[in-house]
Amino acid sequence: MTGTPEIMEQEEIVFEDALQERYELAVERIRETEQEQLGEPAFEQYFQTVASFLLLVEENRSFLLAGGLDKASLEELAARNHALYEDVLPQQYEGSYANPAYAVAQLGEEYGSLLSFLYTELRSCIGFAYEGKLQELVIRFELFNEVYASFVYEWQEEQALPKAETIRKVMYWFVSDYADVAAMQRVRDMVVPGGFGTELLEKYDFSDLRDLYRYGEYVSENELTMSRFMAQLPQETINTMADTYTEGYRIGFEVTNKDLSKKKSVSIHYQLGFERMMKRAMENFRQMGLGTVLARNPYSILYNKSLGRSGFYGGNPNRQYDFDHRDDRALFWDKNLANRRLEVMHTAFEAYKDECRGYAGPAVVETFGEKQFEPVQKPQSPKMSEEQNDSFVEFRSQMGRLQRQYILEEERSFTIIAFPVPEIGEDFPELFKEIIRINTLDYQLYRKMQQCIIDALDQADYCVIKGMGENRTDLKVNLWKLQNPEKETIFENCVADVNIPVGEVFTSPVLKGTEGLLHVSRVFLNDLEYRNLTLTFEDGMIKDYTCDNFKSEEENRNFIRENVLYRHKTLPMGEFAIGTNTTAYVVARKFGVEDKFPILIAEKMGPHFAVGDTCYSNAEDVAVYNPDGKEIVARENDFSRLRKENPGKAYFNCHTDITIPYDELGELSGVAKDGTLIPIIKEGRFVLPGTEELNAPLETI
Repeated sequence: MTGTPEIMEQEEIVFEDALQERYELAVERIRETEQEQLGEPAFEQYFQTVASFLLLVEENRSFLLAGGLDKASLEELAARNHALYEDVLPQQYEGSYANPAYAVAQLGEEYGSLLSFLYTELRSCIGFAYEGKLQELVIRFELFNEVYASFVYEWQEEQALPKAETIRKVMYWFVSDYADVAAMQRVRDMVVPGGFGTELLEKYDFSDLRDLYRYGEYVSENELTMSRFMAQLPQETINTMADTYTEGYRIGFEVTNKDLSKKKSVSIHYQLGFERMMKRAMENFRQMGLGTVLARNPYSILYNKSLGRSGFYGGNPNRQYDFDHRDDRALFWDKNLANRRLEVMHTAFEAYKDECRGYAGPAVVETFGEKQFEPVQKPQSPKMSEEQNDSFVEFRSQMGRLQRQYILEEERSFTIIAFPVPEIGEDFPELFKEIIRINTLDYQLYRKMQQCIIDALDQADYCVIKGMGENRTDLKVNLWKLQNPEKETIFENCVADVNIPVGEVFTSPVLKGTEGLLHVSRVFLNDLEYRNLTLTFEDGMIKDYTCDNFKSEEENRNFIRENVLYRHKTLPMGEFAIGTNTTAYVVARKFGVEDKFPILIAEKMGPHFAVGDTCYSNAEDVAVYNPDGKEIVARENDFSRLRKENPGKAYFNCHTDITIPYDELGELSGVAKDGTLIPIIKEGRFVLPGTEELNAPLETI
């Protein structure tokens, strides 16, 4: 749209009128679907079921436009919410077309996965209806009608089904044609303050549970109980939670010598139920000069939905449903689509380039404590081919480089904090208080003890790490060689700023000479459980990997490659760290929730090793100093060193921490060039002079 403001306003009105007309026509056609016959009962049932869902979305949209959210009772809102998500809840999922196994069983292998994807994509309309995004509804309602029309035409003309490839192409062009619309919205959702989520949070009344239903997210008992729990906390406690979170964000800029005053926006991420804390955080950020960006967690293939969650999100109705559709892009992915996505994202970043430069980075509130999830691998779920895997890895690399052209890593920061949800069990209230205590531990005390570890390891040539009991870890980690020990150091002294809670020292290992076996009996990484996870390293690179999750070795390896290696054939050890938060470890043991703690806290509960990029990824040229004034020089490795001459080979765009808990750790020692051993931890206890106080919590077990 171009011209004077008056002309632009008129064009906008014409556009909205045209959208409304398209929407009404699409809804009218969907209503007819419920009465028509295709001659193939299985397909009739599918289209009528999906049409009924879309009409339910339309009925809720009409309810919203009529101000129903302000008039309805809590009971009615809960019933409406349940109806929208009922079909993918575990008790209904086995007979849902959203389940690719059921869809294939009912519709056949050729059509089942395609039509299961279609229904899944259409389910993203729930959020768009609540946000009033008419164009998003129109293009998906029209997609349904176009697919349905292909079946009607073939049956009327040939008494046959359309070719599956015809249906795939309809969906392919939907994904390609609307990539530009999605790209603009995705960048806007990343860097532009205001909008639906921010406005809801500003008006949120934590004393009225009905406000939880304004988001259009699934509201489970977790969100309801959390909201009630937060409402009864003293304001002082709320302030402590929010202030720790936002102050960590501010300090992150301070300790890395980045200028926060140049920034205009911060994106916040949290699960519904934490609104009272987040409203306080929003005000804190406002006082820093930052507007709040708060977008919905993406559910559409156009918006890069994933197993992880971001923005604002409600309860997860069914994690198996998400897992089943994690690779839906395999139905369409090719190099043309990759190039199209890169092209439109470049246009979008260019359109919002000023807002990108003003973006300060994300501030994340993680939650933990949901019931454990053991994914079931289904052969009916789409799977990426080897060629698609390679193409997608390259695409992610190019997308990362593109984003970093507009959002400069050396100028932005982040922070992450975590809290439990009520589903963790009856000890939730007491555990919640303990987590607040852990998040606010005396960082000066930890800084002093961690400096003792750093001073010792600055004298080491490499480290040895060995498991005990059934843990088979046997690693050698090669360390950076200091040229000027008076002014340089190898490890960063990490206290509570961007990475809350306090408690680790970390470095970027020297890859050559780093070798051996890393083994953990049980670990949760990005909400997925791994049993007997084993990684073998050679010259710092993953040479082999396996776990015991599934019956076949192929399934185990594929599971790790998809979710730990992020489809790369190998990854380097990007980080070696020593967690020092023995208090968190003891709390986990006391409440029996070791397996539920997120990586954010778990990584502070023993030595950990990250596979992927280093902690200084894309900011290696920014000098970083410890509190003692020494510069941390171990900021790069053999890959990130290529960042200027060959940026496509410098980064892997992933970083996953794997922790060995203290009770599985037999030894962690530095080894000097002359072979002198520098013991840090022996049989799960700190033995280095100056760190004795770290053992005090452990003695209570």
